[in-house]
Amino acid sequence: MDQARSGDELDYDEPFDDEQAGQEPVGIPRAEGGPWDAEESYPAQERVDLGSLHVPVGPEHEIQLVMAEQHGAWVTVKYRESDLQIQAFAAARRGALWDDVRAEIAAEVLAAGGQSEEVPGSFGIELMAQVPTEPGQPASGLRLVRFVGIDGPRWFVRGLFTGPAAAGDEQADLLEEVIRDTVVVRGEHPVPPREILELRLPPEARQALEEQAAAEEEEENRFRPDLNPLERGPEFTETR
Repeated sequence: MDQARSGDELDYDEPFDDEQAGQEPVGIPRAEGGPWDAEESYPAQERVDLGSLHVPVGPEHEIQLVMAEQHGAWVTVKYRESDLQIQAFAAARRGALWDDVRAEIAAEVLAAGGQSEEVPGSFGIELMAQVPTEPGQPASGLRLVRFVGIDGPRWFVRGLFTGPAAAGDEQADLLEEVIRDTVVVRGEHPVPPREILELRLPPEARQALEEQAAAEEEEENRFRPDLNPLERGPEFTETR
């Protein structure tokens, strides 16, 4: 998604009064109340803290945090043969992003050799698209994907359904509930519209990785003080 900003989107840090603060952004209301904003009341449920997104956990689906240098970060929720990718972006205090983003996605799909159409769905107007099975290679065949967008208070959430859930089968029901029960933590610091909101590992996972890295460094340092560069050092065999 293009993160370029237009002039009317640069009001993300402008002052606003209490009446404006309580208004929903222009556009389709959030389906059945969710995703939720961290500042509003929402149903209590076990969720994993991934920074800007608190995603509900459950015995039937798996949650992964994906970091990609060129495409930012997103959360992937896997359920059987289907995937749901969730990304959260900053938005202006007024207005909605989904209408513009939807048109941009449709243009990108067409340029890649695919096709798309707007359809009514669980989250308002959605985009059903046929995209190349292999990115950039239309001859590889087409697969069905489904894009949804939800405009919230100063944030925008984009969801991408792939696999059987893209066609709206029973696997879509669970993944739709996941995105509806997700809580978005926008934060109070200024963020330009369309910038991806920060995602990070849960605190306990970060601590475990830091402890593992510290242990590995300590293990490596055990051999360094007594090494003589003129003598043959210890030998290790690694099996993969």
